[in-house]
Amino acid sequence: MMRDFNKKLRVLLIDDNANHLRGIKELINLESSYDIVGTTTSANLGINLVKKYHPDIVLMDINMPEKDGLQTIQAITKLNLSTKIIALSGYYDSDLIYRAMKLGARGYVLKTMASVKLINAIEEVASGKIYLPAVLSTRFFEYFQTTAKEEANASDGENLLNSLTSRENEVLELLTEGINYKSIAGKLIISETTVKTHVNNIFQKLQVNDRTNAVLYALSHGFKTSKTSAMTTV
Repeated sequence: MMRDFNKKLRVLLIDDNANHLRGIKELINLESSYDIVGTTTSANLGINLVKKYHPDIVLMDINMPEKDGLQTIQAITKLNLSTKIIALSGYYDSDLIYRAMKLGARGYVLKTMASVKLINAIEEVASGKIYLPAVLSTRFFEYFQTTAKEEANASDGENLLNSLTSRENEVLELLTEGINYKSIAGKLIISETTVKTHVNNIFQKLQVNDRTNAVLYALSHGFKTSKTSAMTTV
């Protein structure tokens, strides 16, 4: 759908960092004529505000405490509104970008980007385009091609391990070593929230409910690890 340029863009901001939220709001007020219909530090409240105001654009922080940004993107997408979502993150994580876009985000913006690029991202997405900053686009599309092949090949065998992405395999290997989420985040240089998202995806794909059963499934189906496995409670 083409954007009506005579209509003010209605924007909703969701970010658990109150200072960052305030900064984005001030930036948008200074650099644009958009109508900010709401701001919140709560993902659940954000979903309710989307239902209430039907904004054109939602700027959605990925790293949220109560409900992570990916789950929130999915929940907003399922509302079947015309709202378009731009993911906000401080991480150059190709898998995170892939997940966000697959769940319904139309853009991905780094929090460190200059203000003019954020406004440009909003304009592009509002006009029906996909937005990725140049610094991320090449890395993302290379990852996308690899992951798409992995997912296509997953249906060829009964071993559910075939459905895991490269990043999920890395997380699973660390799980088999008994490493907690915080340490996994440190080793892979990603946030703990992102680790939890990967773990949830692993549980869903392996059709298990906890890390113990995930590890047992992995080891019993030929998953190769570099160390002797150990299971601990997180």
